[in-house]
Parts: sequence; structure tokens; C-alpha cells
Amino acid sequence: MTDNEPTIPDPAGNPAVTGERAEWLDALAKHRHFLRFTTRDLTDEQAGLRTTASELCLGGLIKHVTAVERNWVEFILNGPSAMGDFTAMTETDWARRADEFRLLPGETLVGVLADYAEVARRTDDLVATLPDLDTAWPLPKAPWFEPGAQWSARRVLMHLIGETAQHAGHADIIRESLDGAKSMG
Repeated sequence: MTDNEPTIPDPAGNPAVTGERAEWLDALAKHRHFLRFTTRDLTDEQAGLRTTASELCLGGLIKHVTAVERNWVEFILNGPSAMGDFTAMTETDWARRADEFRLLPGETLVGVLADYAEVARRTDDLVATLPDLDTAWPLPKAPWFEPGAQWSARRVLMHLIGETAQHAGHADIIRESLDGAKSMG
């Protein structure tokens, strides 16, 4: 390890994550923070409001990003079977997926944030301990994936950072439309 090598300390006392893995985790943590920050000081009702022309709400965005991250971690560990065949989804399956973007009755902002934190811990643990970031699997069947394409764990991390950053931007617009609060600026 050099003096310039990024390091992420582990509060549990495990060896620090350094180098490339620390950079991936740092980038993911930054975008997770901005996404979570958009929900500061909100009630459950506010977290479930649609404030733009979009179907999106803040609680639903947190749920969606949580589900996406959970599914991609399963993909890294178990391959495409962990995510299923998107080309075989029924209307019921698509409706269940749409619920991922809403804060449903009985769900709370505190609850979805806690679930997100747990998924983030699992992802971070995997990144720290995975023997090889080049481990790759074929992508699941989906209309948005090129047939026969494969993604490595590294490529999945790149996707998770992009997905989280994109939805943090969506969340910032939704929050600003709700009460004028911004994540930055």
C-alpha cells in the first residue's frame, strides 16, 4: 500500500479495504449518501408523494435502488438465475415491479432506509471479500441486455454506481418540487 492509495476503514475491525475496491466503495457511498440525503426530515406521507409528472416518489426510489442493488449482488454471487428471465415476466410480475417505485400502505421511510442500509452493508462486505472482481456471468434474459453479453463483478459495480447516481438526481428533483430543499447548492 502506498501513501496515495485510497483506504476505507472497517468499523468491525477487519482489515481496511484499499486500492481499486476502496475507490468503488467510496464512489458508491457518495451516491448512496446523496440519495438518502434527499429524504431528510420527511414524513412517510411526504416520502410517498409524487411531486413531478413522473410516477416516482422518494420512498419508492429508495425501494427501487435497494432492490436493484440486492439483485445485482445476488447476480455477482449466483449468476443470471438470481435475477430471473425478464422476457418471461407476466403482467402480475410487472405490476409487482411497479410497486417497487412506490411507498405502499404500511411501509415507512425509516423501514425502507433501514433495508437500504442493510443491502449496502452486504454489498460493501462482498466488494471487500470477493476473491476476484473479474468474476463474470452471462446477463439474464432481458430486452435491454444484448444477448450473450457477460458482466464482471467490476462491471456490476460500475452499473450500481451509475444507477444510484441517476436516481439520486431524480430524487433531488422530486424533493425540490416537494418543498424547495436541495441536496446541493
